[in-house]
Amino acid sequence: MARIVIVTRDNILSIIPQRPPFVMIDELVFCDGISSQTTVRVIEENVLVYNGELSEAGLVENIAQTAAAGVGYIAQQKGEPISTGYIGAIKNLEIFELPKIGDIIETEVKIEKQIFDVTIISGIVKCKGALLAKCEMKIFINNKTQPIQS
Repeated sequence: MARIVIVTRDNILSIIPQRPPFVMIDELVFCDGISSQTTVRVIEENVLVYNGELSEAGLVENIAQTAAAGVGYIAQQKGEPISTGYIGAIKNLEIFELPKIGDIIETEVKIEKQIFDVTIISGIVKCKGALLAKCEMKIFINNKTQPIQS
């Protein structure tokens, strides 16, 4: 079964506020408004790669950007501007293994609760079927958005 890519590496910047060199996702492969899934290949040039592995901070940022991609994609479909978000808290973070250069990691985020401008998400990161990391995040959404500059 072929994998469907909703947003490719060539236009991922259209749905997230982050800009190079701080982009931690390549593709949005699923989004239904509650869950979103992304992939990224770990490359040596990534600013959060150390000693041949994506760091713990890289995994956390990857989860946050997966959440941003889902929200951004839904906003784009509605013709709305892309909001920026800020990690307010990380809870129950567990990191089991770090992915290596060349690995493709798959990340899934699910919106657990949304209260005003605060979204609580759960996220998991896998590589080759193995769980690498998981956590919950509280993300504050800035609804006073500026247009994204490419």
